This record gives sequence, C-alpha cells and structure tokens, in this order.
Amino acid sequence: MTPDQLTTAIVNGVNAGGEQFLEGTLAATLPIIWLAILGLHLGRPYILDMIDRFTLRLGADLLWLIYIALRDILIISGVIMSFMFLFPDVVTTDQLPLTGGLAAVCLFAVLLIKLMGDPDHNLRDFRLTTYLLGLGALFYFVPYVIGVQANAVTSGTIGDISKFLVTSSNTSWAIGIGYVTIVLLAIMGAIAAGYTLRTGGLAEAATETPDASAKK
Repeated sequence: MTPDQLTTAIVNGVNAGGEQFLEGTLAATLPIIWLAILGLHLGRPYILDMIDRFTLRLGADLLWLIYIALRDILIISGVIMSFMFLFPDVVTTDQLPLTGGLAAVCLFAVLLIKLMGDPDHNLRDFRLTTYLLGLGALFYFVPYVIGVQANAVTSGTIGDISKFLVTSSNTSWAIGIGYVTIVLLAIMGAIAAGYTLRTGGLAEAATETPDASAKK
C-alpha cells in the first residue's frame, strides 16, 4: 500500500467513524429530548402553581420565561435532530424508529401552531399541541421500544413486527416515509413562511367585535 492509499484509507475511516458517532449520538439523544418535551408540556400546571406562589413579580416572570424558553428550544432541537430521518443513506444503515420522521412532523406542527396561535393562553391551541405531542410520542416511542430496542431479543411473529418497525430492516417503508415527511415539512414550512410574510413577523391584530366597534 502506497502512502497516498494509506492516507486516503485513514481519512475515509475517520470520516466514516465520525459520521457513525454523530448519527449514534443523535439517535440516543432524541428519546431524552422527547421525554423532556413531554415532561415540560405536561408539567405546565405545576409551573403555573409555582408562579402563583411567588411574592415578587420579577421572580415569577423569570420562571415563566425560563420555562417557555427551555420547552420551545427542546422542540426546535427535536425537529432539527430528526432531519436524519430524511436521508435515505442514514435510515437504511442505522437502526432507527420507522415513523421517527412523522414524529418530527408533529413537532414542526406544534411550532406552526405556536407561530400562528397562542397555546399558552388559548385552550383550543393548547389542546391541539397536546394532541400533536402525544401523537408524535406514539410515532417515535412505539417503533423505538418495540422495534429498535426489542429487535435483538424477539423472535417469531413479534420478531417480524419488530423488524418491520426498524428502518434498516424495512428500507422501502423507511425511504417512503422519509419522502412523505419531506413533503409535509415543506407544506408546513410554506405555510409558516406565507404567514410570516403576510403579518410582517408581528402578531395579527385581534378582530374587533361588533360591540367594541359600537362603543367607539
């Protein structure tokens, strides 16, 4: 082997190892991100109760800002980290949850609702985000637990179901779901961009009621 061939082999090995390390890290971190998102969302009543106990308004405001910032940053991180489900070479090589891309769609839909609505003050929007987070959790954790984690210890019919829920052993479905995910994300991204351009990045003014107009 010539020095150039040896150098090329070392570089390729380092690149491949780095790629596998990154993909493995993302795959291991996403379940933690999902659990943290669900915990913060479902723990909202506890945060509100803690805010009511504050005697200083500044402390209550800081707690609320930290809470919503951490919650929304985790949702954004979950969407970004889920982009690996969109690459066919990744889903066909690594053992990932089959419907992980659809879980990312649910997270992006939550962000879209937060952009166009106000889940923290509107009950309908809050319920909708709750349903989407629950659906996304099902899309992620069902194939993750039954497929990825149970794949090595199951056999027979359960083993077949387990293999079906893993991307590397069900590449045709994994790639198809990846393309569906791309289309859904593109549609919601276009909606978000159109809404932002239409409103100028500002919240839309509340529509006046007939009674309010009459009082003027």
